Amino acid sequence: MKNGVVIVGAGHAGVQAAASLREEGYDGPVILISDENELPYHKPPLSKTFIKDAAAKPQPLRGEAFYTGSAIDYRPGVRIDRIDAARRNLDIAGGGALGFDHLILATGSRPRTLPLPGSDLSGVLSLRSLADARLIRELSTQSDDVVILGGGFIGLEIAATLRAAGRTVTVVEALDRLLGRAVAPVVASHVRQRLEAIGVRILTGTSIARLEGENGHVVSAITSAGERLPARMVIVGIGAVPNVELAQEADLAVANGIRVDHQMRSSVPEILAIGDAASYRHWFTGGDVRLESVQNATDQARLAARTITGHADAYSAVPWFWSDIGDMKLQMVGLTAGGDSHVVLGDLPDNKFSIYHYAGDRLLGIESVNRPGDHMLGRKMLGAGFSPTPQTISTGPEGLKAALAAFLESVPARAAG
Repeated sequence: MKNGVVIVGAGHAGVQAAASLREEGYDGPVILISDENELPYHKPPLSKTFIKDAAAKPQPLRGEAFYTGSAIDYRPGVRIDRIDAARRNLDIAGGGALGFDHLILATGSRPRTLPLPGSDLSGVLSLRSLADARLIRELSTQSDDVVILGGGFIGLEIAATLRAAGRTVTVVEALDRLLGRAVAPVVASHVRQRLEAIGVRILTGTSIARLEGENGHVVSAITSAGERLPARMVIVGIGAVPNVELAQEADLAVANGIRVDHQMRSSVPEILAIGDAASYRHWFTGGDVRLESVQNATDQARLAARTITGHADAYSAVPWFWSDIGDMKLQMVGLTAGGDSHVVLGDLPDNKFSIYHYAGDRLLGIESVNRPGDHMLGRKMLGAGFSPTPQTISTGPEGLKAALAAFLESVPARAAG
């Protein structure tokens, strides 16, 4: 084990993988590679606090002393050109090579590009990195009119942030509602109402035909119906694509991400993949998924470290997500695709409610708005495999806690029987 573990990508997944290797007792070399020239940082604040506050600084995932103190060789500003899986070797851009005993690909994803005339104009931006956030923050101070293309979480977080800062904001979504398949229609409708109440204009079922500019800078977005939307800044948030090119060129199995097994191994066992770029058969749904969330990235990173250190655990983390949009904290647990009924707990007008999604009598997931207690209890229920009846849900959090406790007490007896 002379070459140790090389981790390509220093986002949430990559940094956690490095930390977990040490926590699991791995004492070989650990090399963490980033193509950014920054100390690894938290990404969620970029669409909120960071772009709103000129004095805000990036929040490091770990202090600089962590890397030196844990003997983690952090190498910023390095790009990998090629993986030689057979020789267990990496070609470094600009020259040089790096061997590995195990390789962890934490390459993440990147914003989907906008295939429209004018997309190359200055002022047309996407948000994925700290550099992107700095550009958005700088340009937003000079831009009274902002158009956001895409009604997903990132686009709506930015819309709420910039509107609170006094900008005129228009969100354009090609589908007939916000947040696509990410949340239930009732949650999407609620989010729309709250955003419109603070002055965000939202156009659903609308596409953009082209962007127009003057002197190389964007000045408007033209809808397919011919409406001209003034815009000194256009933010593109139409989804993300996984960074699989290195894996693909190395002949690793790829299908909507780098295919991995239940221990995060790729089709080449010495190469693992985690986070946004990894595609796998999910234990909860039985279907193939690729999840873009901090929770998924960090949990898979912990498991990858255990796999490398000789453990045989299978991935079984309950998926959960969150988004802060204006005065709404959205928290989601589980995967709700395939649901056929739901139960509402709480009060929509008070901006505090939860939606419990079912497939038959099985609880699939919970979407909460400003009810963090429901979310945390939902994580416990789904982790335990407990599906409360709709009648139990109607008893509220205390009734659910009691029902979960009774279920957990019965588990040993039922397993023995």
